[in-house]
Amino acid sequence: MILKPKATKYKKQFRGHYKTKSKAGCFIEYGTYGLRATSSGRINGIQIESARVAISKFIKKVGKLWIRVFPNIPITKKPIEVRMGKGKGEVYDWIFKVGIGRIIFEIQGTSEEVARAALRAASYKLGIDTSFVYRIMDLTC
Repeated sequence: MILKPKATKYKKQFRGHYKTKSKAGCFIEYGTYGLRATSSGRINGIQIESARVAISKFIKKVGKLWIRVFPNIPITKKPIEVRMGKGKGEVYDWIFKVGIGRIIFEIQGTSEEVARAALRAASYKLGIDTSFVYRIMDLTC
């Protein structure tokens, strides 16, 4: 299953640039352990899905997984050996622009060792540098 949006307001977008730091999604909100991006870049739906499968093999049915990113930016490409001009190419992939500090996956309900192994396996599937983070529980309440 390739992740892509059901509908968009516009079919094609400008390329833009990658942010150096992420403004949103920098804190663990749902789970206990997370995978944080330490470099900026872009990941597509196939990479996210393969990372999800890798995590699911480790946590089985015990833990819960949250995917905090969704590929909603279209990438266009013109066919090979086509001359310049004649408009923008067709959409061939959907990506998500990841900034530094963005939480990509969150896990809850497993031990730290299992979570580390699962998120390490997922990080191999992504094309960016990542690190393992965990939520510090506030016990003063």
